[in-house]
Amino acid sequence: MEEKNYYVYILSSISKVLYVGFTDCLVKRIYQHKKGDYYKDAFTKKYKVNRLVYWENFYIKEEALAREKQLKRLLRIKKISLIENSNSYWNDLYNDVVEIQKRNGNI
Repeated sequence: MEEKNYYVYILSSISKVLYVGFTDCLVKRIYQHKKGDYYKDAFTKKYKVNRLVYWENFYIKEEALAREKQLKRLLRIKKISLIENSNSYWNDLYNDVVEIQKRNGNI
């Protein structure tokens, strides 16, 4: 049986407006944010929040959803600390994720 992956992620705008989300297909979901046409009046589109700056992988959906809720409740300063501990320059990690998924045969 194939393992299912679930992801919790944080997106940022250039001016560091943050958004926390959940998905079962990280590459596809981030692409939708980048393209900006998933939801017409979406927060991420309005504020141009489309840079993947942090993500976590889970195999149990309920754990990922619980983590998403936990991150959404964090103070902004705690989210920033979480991001900067693994991505101090706030690089867009989208291309890295695409390469990982290609290597793993997921896309």
